[in-house]
Amino acid sequence: MTLKAQLTEDMKTAMKAGEKDRLGVIRLINAAIKQKEVDERIEMTDELVLAVLEKMLKQRKDSISQYEAAGRTDLADIEKFESGIIQAYLPQPLSQAEVEALVARAIADTGAEGPQAMGKVIAALKPQLAGRADMGAVSGMVKAALSK
Repeated sequence: MTLKAQLTEDMKTAMKAGEKDRLGVIRLINAAIKQKEVDERIEMTDELVLAVLEKMLKQRKDSISQYEAAGRTDLADIEKFESGIIQAYLPQPLSQAEVEALVARAIADTGAEGPQAMGKVIAALKPQLAGRADMGAVSGMVKAALSK
């Protein structure tokens, strides 16, 4: 079952169970997916849906930190709830050691040397790490490994 189909099924289940909060978040996800499909005139694959989910999760994390800094724990709690539901649709995150191993293998496979080859390594890693690691942190790891 595709991720998009899973979301539709979960939306139906949430409707039947009367889970209004969960239903609202799933509808937000579906709306973001539909918006991307309409804007770009494409059919969403699982990889593209994961990209939308990652973007939504990043937005929620940013909002949580800003709400907490402003002392608005009520709004931060709502964002945390939404983050939890969005995260449930993302694959299990990789451990630090697993990411480091993938970075080392990608550097070896691409034959990258020096910081100027960073783009080539990131391009090789992106499909493997989509939704499973913070690409900002991975970028830092690649940069550090290539500057040695």
